[in-house]
Amino acid sequence: MPNYDKILKKVLRKIRPSKTERKKLESLSKKTLEITDSFAKAFGARTILAGSITRDTWLPEKNEFDVFVLFPEDMEETKMEKQGLEIGKKVIKKLGGKFVIDYAEHPYVCGHVKGIDIDIVPAYELKNLEKIKSAVDRTPFHVKYIEQNLSLEQSDEVRLLKQFTKAVGVYGADAKTEGLSGYVCELLVIKYKTFLDVLRGVINWRPGEIIDIENFYTKEDYHKLRQQFKGNTLILIDPIDKNRNTTAALSSENFFKMKKYTEIFLEKPSDKIFFPKKEDPLSEKEFRKHVKHRQTKLLLIKFYPPKTVPDILWPQLRRFTERLKNILEETKYEFKVLGKCVYADEKDFAVVLLEMEIFELPFIQKRVGPKVFDFDDSRRFLKKYESVAIVGPYVENGFWVAEVRRKFLTAKEKLIDSLNKNADVLKAKGIPNMIADQIDRKGFEVIDDLEKIVKLIKKHKDFAVFLRKYFEKECLK
Repeated sequence: MPNYDKILKKVLRKIRPSKTERKKLESLSKKTLEITDSFAKAFGARTILAGSITRDTWLPEKNEFDVFVLFPEDMEETKMEKQGLEIGKKVIKKLGGKFVIDYAEHPYVCGHVKGIDIDIVPAYELKNLEKIKSAVDRTPFHVKYIEQNLSLEQSDEVRLLKQFTKAVGVYGADAKTEGLSGYVCELLVIKYKTFLDVLRGVINWRPGEIIDIENFYTKEDYHKLRQQFKGNTLILIDPIDKNRNTTAALSSENFFKMKKYTEIFLEKPSDKIFFPKKEDPLSEKEFRKHVKHRQTKLLLIKFYPPKTVPDILWPQLRRFTERLKNILEETKYEFKVLGKCVYADEKDFAVVLLEMEIFELPFIQKRVGPKVFDFDDSRRFLKKYESVAIVGPYVENGFWVAEVRRKFLTAKEKLIDSLNKNADVLKAKGIPNMIADQIDRKGFEVIDDLEKIVKLIKKHKDFAVFLRKYFEKECLK
């Protein structure tokens, strides 16, 4: 039997906050709560502390906490947002920090004080969730549920789970990561009791797995539940809201990644899995080897990413990538995309990668028309192609056929033509709004030259890491 206990104690010694870290965070959170509360009272609001600090499940490098300003539920929404921002700004200024306004369903204040990130978030104080107006309104209910159901002894179990999911790349329910949130880690420990038992549960998960801690549903309801949350690989019902899946953000890839590394750890436990080495950037030599071996053609669409929060940016980037693929493949049996992916530094550099299975096409394109017995359609076809056909129109197997000059001989030409339009046209083509605006204002570049790609690899190390992940995809069996 593997000695899990010894390994986990060793890991905990590294991931428990030190006394100094704990004192610093607890002192600032207490002071922030007091200051926020003093400002909030003037608006008839009260405050609560939220986040992992409230249940002591935070990891040392996560020097952050949230303060929620809870307003009366009958207050008008714009007024609530305005007062919430006013309070947040005053608090961070009084603490001597700097702030920016960020956006989720409501705008909120993100402050940075003495190396610690503080979010001041306005929300409604509800008696129950029947009148919920936004996702943040659930937070006070989450805080209360965790305080009542997660014991102090289980705090380290949550820490272990957070560190494990972080190490294997599935921690975070944000749009970029598509993994498991801290709240989900806490719920899993409540359900399974210990970190090891969570992993033993993960081993038996199947796509569409349902976890219902509060037993809102019977087994007979599970089929309907899977229909309700169709496409979700894991369904963990929120214990304070039976109509919400807390793991809706989890991608299928990360579901199987979690299962893979769980099996690895349980079979051959090691503290190394909790602290993986940083992935090396793909070298020029490795890149050229991959390209030569695959014998495909790479197309990179380089552009400036929109200035927005990651949770808005990444869905737009993924939709853009999918739309570019569809543009290239809109005519059957022509250009063909083998693989696609997107990279962004969330500042001034974004790249859609399209790996082409079919990149170049011949000059001649064959257009097959209607059957010769289809008189009306035949007349229209002949009229359309009689002056533009290079060969024909002629009859083949009972169908009218014309051979014409192909408009685009390469996928690169087609992409340049499709993207070289104003924002309104791009949006009409299905390009996400914010990206369409950026391309219209700042332009784009379609790169198919290997030497230019090599320059990008040398200049952007994180992009080179991204390319390694693309070419050397994990086996998740």
